[in-house]
Amino acid sequence: MTGKTQLGAFLQARRAQVRPEDVGMPTYGERRRVPGLRREELALLAGVSASYYTRLEQGQSLSASAEVLEAIAGALRLDESERRHLHDLARADRRRPRSRRPAPERVTEAAGQLLDALTGVPAIVLGRRSDVLAWNRMGHALFAGHLDFTAPARPAERPNMARLVFLDCHTRELYADWASKARAVVGNLRLVAGEYPDDAGLHALVGELSAKSAEFAGMWADHRVKACAVAPYEMRHPLVGSLTVLQQTLSSGPGPAVVVATTEPDSPARAALTLLGQAVDHDTVPASPSNRPV
Repeated sequence: MTGKTQLGAFLQARRAQVRPEDVGMPTYGERRRVPGLRREELALLAGVSASYYTRLEQGQSLSASAEVLEAIAGALRLDESERRHLHDLARADRRRPRSRRPAPERVTEAAGQLLDALTGVPAIVLGRRSDVLAWNRMGHALFAGHLDFTAPARPAERPNMARLVFLDCHTRELYADWASKARAVVGNLRLVAGEYPDDAGLHALVGELSAKSAEFAGMWADHRVKACAVAPYEMRHPLVGSLTVLQQTLSSGPGPAVVVATTEPDSPARAALTLLGQAVDHDTVPASPSNRPV
């Protein structure tokens, strides 16, 4: 999964997803052998030569400037996250990264304090590969109550939310619109892959999910990217029934992010969370250094 290969694959996939009529490109009723735009059509829209764009898509050019990339992004109608991903792939292409395993991720002091403060709100701390580095009691009960609460404290046993979404039956049943959640997970992993092209752990995760889940493999091949910042999800919890939560990712830069699930005041969903909190209170193991990842 090199930056060079991924840049060309991303451009080709996104070009195929733009229909000529979407950008005012006349087709004169002709039969087209390719989905979406042809290379020369995209080059025309971006204001670059067809031969240059072809070399870029085929990985034969490493010199695309920020201005050219922005022009191509505009022609492809990319949003802010997709534009950032395009630039990340281009930078990875130029520096020719070597696959390596980064240092283990840890819960930062700030994330730990926030987790402690959110006692009544489901919250989990996720690493960039969606490993669960920590969770509070409510977060554990809402997202993965069937798993060992202390598992995040042991790096070799840490749950991974992407793996759970695609390979865990409980998590699949948890989301009423599972496909929407799955696409968000894949889109976020795509963004991370562009930002950290030399992350061997991420390569391994993608390889594992591609081999074990045809659904993941299909979504990954689509090359869509999505920043998981704020999204509503209807959940079907085995203890408290249906509830709609707003999942928000709180991040202040590099490092782990805190994901929280909130509900509207005086709503059935808020009542369901209150009921879940009462269930948690009746079955609580006090937090301590022994079950808090550091």
